[in-house]
Amino acid sequence: MDKQLRKVVIAGNWKMNKTPAQTTALINEIKPLVKDAKCDVVVCVPYIDLFAALEATKGTNIKVGAENCHWAKSGAFTGEISADMLKACGVPYVVIGHSERRTYFGDTDVTVRDRTRAALDAGLTVILCVGEYLEQRQQNITMEVVRQQVKIALNGVSEQELDNIIIAYEPVWAIGTGLTATAQQANEVNKGIRDLICELYGKTAADKTVVQYGGSMNAANAQELLKQPDVDGGLIGGASLKAADFAAIVAAASK
Repeated sequence: MDKQLRKVVIAGNWKMNKTPAQTTALINEIKPLVKDAKCDVVVCVPYIDLFAALEATKGTNIKVGAENCHWAKSGAFTGEISADMLKACGVPYVVIGHSERRTYFGDTDVTVRDRTRAALDAGLTVILCVGEYLEQRQQNITMEVVRQQVKIALNGVSEQELDNIIIAYEPVWAIGTGLTATAQQANEVNKGIRDLICELYGKTAADKTVVQYGGSMNAANAQELLKQPDVDGGLIGGASLKAADFAAIVAAASK
């Protein structure tokens, strides 16, 4: 399948870090370093930082995303934020199904599907996270797990709507641990995801679908990971909080 048909997307997932003032400062530091990027650049920030991020990125090539959204339009869901609220704020991207949401906050394959549906209905672009635990990799069921996550999340999603979905393969065992899948391991699973998209939607859709790698991508390993034929960018954790490191990853993706 032709990698030239796809854009490369580098998205930072800031997790629970940075105040609004710190958000402005970090984005101002990042802006001149990525202004000539030949890939899409996104920063996904905590809810409280969205307005600061939107203001700081005005007139730049950096887009803003949220880190989650609820599946309902409104209602008695104290502490939650709807996709329509994000859209009304001017936020174009949202991360759905990150393993930390699944592990710590009870997200399931079904709630990830419902959140994805709500985000698409609101006109957002979804960064859909999938990935296996260490025990599942050791049991050689990585692709079974990942295929199930993708199939459930995309249930009811049309081929046209697939244009607004980026899939991020994030092996849970490589998130925040310092461990990283080898470039070959990352590409193998990303290719498996693309093969599944081909089964579900056809080759044209599979060729166009952006499949990122997450899981401790950093300035040192980004180039090797990004040169893989089925790795179309990265969802970056810790390295996205350091302007120079994030910019180095963007530079690697721009080659």
